Order: sequence, then C-alpha cells, then structure tokens
Amino acid sequence: MFEERETRKKREDKDRIIRKKVCRFCQNKVEDISYLDYQVIRRCTTERGKILPARITGTCSWHQRHLANAVKRARHAGLMPYIAE
Repeated sequence: MFEERETRKKREDKDRIIRKKVCRFCQNKVEDISYLDYQVIRRCTTERGKILPARITGTCSWHQRHLANAVKRARHAGLMPYIAE
C-alpha cells in the first residue's frame, strides 16, 4: 500500500509541466525601480510586509537587489510599514 502511494506521487510529478519564471522587470524593460512606485513594490511583498524571495517571484538577481533597496527606502520614508499587523 505504501509503495502504491509512492509510485502514484512520482507519476503525478512527471505529469506536471514546470514553467520557468521570468523576471517581470526584465520583460517590461524596467531599468530603475523607484521606492515611490507603491503598486510594484506591494506585489513583491507579503501581507505582513516581508520581501518575497526571488525563487517565488521569479525576479532576476539584479532586479531583486534593486527591489530590496526600494522596499527599504519606502519603509524608511514611511510609505510602507515595517511589519503589518
């Protein structure tokens, strides 16, 4: 019975199509991420205000670093909360 579950799970994993995540900023040819652009920054943070990692958002490393700096600047300016309650 345990072996059936294991093989069924392997079969489901093989059937799943994995699509590569593309950097949203590279796709739109964004060169500078502004801390004033709240809508863009909000999509890359959780409800609690934490910055989402690049493996989840699909952001490239260059844009991820600039995004993190923009979030930190927005927090310091008071545009975003450090931790939402």
